[in-house]
Amino acid sequence: MKTPIKPNQMTLLTLILALVGAALMATDNSVYLNWGAGLFALSRFLDHFDGELARQKGISTKLGYYLDYITGTISYSALFLCIGISLHQGPLGNWSLVFGIAGALTAVLSTIIDLKIDKIKGGDDTIDAVGYPGFAGFELEDGIYLIAPITWFGFLTEFFVAAGIGAIVYLLWNIWCFWRTSHTFIADEHKHVD
Repeated sequence: MKTPIKPNQMTLLTLILALVGAALMATDNSVYLNWGAGLFALSRFLDHFDGELARQKGISTKLGYYLDYITGTISYSALFLCIGISLHQGPLGNWSLVFGIAGALTAVLSTIIDLKIDKIKGGDDTIDAVGYPGFAGFELEDGIYLIAPITWFGFLTEFFVAAGIGAIVYLLWNIWCFWRTSHTFIADEHKHVD
């Protein structure tokens, strides 16, 4: 593919868009909230392009591998924190700050677990560790695209609570995948030793 754009540049663009979107969502101004939600959804959509661009160009680097994980983690952490700040004057009160911090922490912990799973599987920097659970061609992560219309229609609080619950469920699923992967790896190692 002939383009001067490099995959890591695309990854950094998605990070900038996500951080600007999240920052706009830290306000209680509906115009900023709406723009922020749109920018965040756009950033997560564009996140798929860095990997595709790398595949098309035949480029795969450790920097790109880690940058993609770090960008996603920072993006989701910022989103949870900023929405928590935005909603703390609403019906959730200070609980929105607790949910925001909890959501950010689950994003960080899930990334750490994903990286550990990759290491168990042989440290191949070109594969996704766990991926997201999915159904009918849709992955759990695809739900983030709904943040824009949900915010535009005034259901951000409900989405925030659902996303917080979803983040915790995903973390638990990730822990289970780590346990399963590590036990499978240990069992396979014992077979080779015997």
